[in-house]
Amino acid sequence: MGNVVEFIKQIIEFVRKVSEDPRIPDRDKKVILICLALVISPIDFIPDWIPIIGGVDDLFIIALVLDYLFEVLDPDILLSHYPFGMKSFTRMRRASRMISGMTPGFVKTMIWKYEKSPYK
Repeated sequence: MGNVVEFIKQIIEFVRKVSEDPRIPDRDKKVILICLALVISPIDFIPDWIPIIGGVDDLFIIALVLDYLFEVLDPDILLSHYPFGMKSFTRMRRASRMISGMTPGFVKTMIWKYEKSPYK
């Protein structure tokens, strides 16, 4: 039980640090927080009681956030706040690539305002 509590504290601290990072556009921070609130909230676009497709909206939102964190955002920014080490980061990035295909490109360009450095 202590490990779970510590993990939750680390996640909360990670979200707090990312939300305070000046390198990330404020609009993107707000969208991420709204997305996380939608996943946690009992209110869904597709009700969860509908078999199979009930969780699709939450999965889509999680895919959108993971895609932003691990594909859109520069890894240096994320790693400066990531509390779990490089091995975990690599696994999370690989997993996010697998599910980020659920997010259409036009949705990403409409939502996110962050632009990677052209020098990397």
